[in-house]
Amino acid sequence: MPYAAQSPDDLLPRDQLLSMSGLVFMQRLLAGEHAGAPIAGTLNLNLTEVEDGRVVFTGTPEFGALNPSGAVHGGWYGTLLDSALGCAVMTKVPQGSVYTTLEYKVNITRAIPVGMQVTCTAWVDHAGRSTSVAHGDIRGTEDGKLYATGSTTCIIMKLK
Repeated sequence: MPYAAQSPDDLLPRDQLLSMSGLVFMQRLLAGEHAGAPIAGTLNLNLTEVEDGRVVFTGTPEFGALNPSGAVHGGWYGTLLDSALGCAVMTKVPQGSVYTTLEYKVNITRAIPVGMQVTCTAWVDHAGRSTSVAHGDIRGTEDGKLYATGSTTCIIMKLK
């Protein structure tokens, strides 16, 4: 399981990132060869599977992810989906390029109980030269129930 970066020095330098395809980058991240996003550690999110056009994360919302009414904050759902959707897109990004989220949408279908592990799977629907589109869902790891769906459009930028 990859670890989350604890300081800027843990992050992969941009020139090293650009020297590999997005799929290789994601495979190396999964293998623990370089650090993941710091926010993954903060929000208890874990990358568990990577393949061309598809990734899987697991996550467990804890007390720190609650809103003032005691429910899991919608931003937790959004961050999990944005992470999975973006990483799925990254598997399609060519060497010398990066991506960023242009827009994303989240539909919450039911409340995730605090402390319950969920699985978020994301799939790329379209990967072009300048944009990519993906969709995903959050399901209970044990109960299989649908807790949220999401979609994204990402921009692909050639830097090298």
